[in-house]
Amino acid sequence: MKIVSLSGSPSLRSRSGWLLQLARTRLEADAESSHVIAVRDLPATPLLTADLQHPGLRDAIARVGEADLLIVATPIYKAAYSGLLKLFLDLLPADGLRGKTVLPLATGGSLAHLLALDYALKPVLSALGARDILDGVFATDAQLLPHESGGYVPDDALVERLDRALQPLAGTGQPHRLSPRPLAMSAG
Repeated sequence: MKIVSLSGSPSLRSRSGWLLQLARTRLEADAESSHVIAVRDLPATPLLTADLQHPGLRDAIARVGEADLLIVATPIYKAAYSGLLKLFLDLLPADGLRGKTVLPLATGGSLAHLLALDYALKPVLSALGARDILDGVFATDAQLLPHESGGYVPDDALVERLDRALQPLAGTGQPHRLSPRPLAMSAG
């Protein structure tokens, strides 16, 4: 399975980036290839002006096109996914996600933002042609506590929800269980 992970966080050290990394780690054994697109690292002017001729944007869009699984992670701000993610999603062709499985991940300060997955992000993914959208996983700040290593420690309920969302993707029928330990942050 070709996995592309799309990080919509403007921050290098972010809970949504960490949640994305955790999901990728749990799928490593089933991945033919895995690539992270951190939208914040794409060239700003071409991204803002939708310059589809820019090689960096062309490459990122092509990677999404080649993916079997697209994992989309975003922080939730004011009941919506990040503007940075919106900029990138707007560059995708109208049916750019058709035939792909999509896993939406989001983080927010409180459960008050939980429905942003269903009412803000999933409709956009669906409008881009995604029909196989897995159960989204939302995590609050309290479910991802900072760790001295620079990563985060997820609570058991979050790990359980992530494993349940990944269940349809596991080659063995069971997600690869990991202990809920902190992971070092990587770009994404």
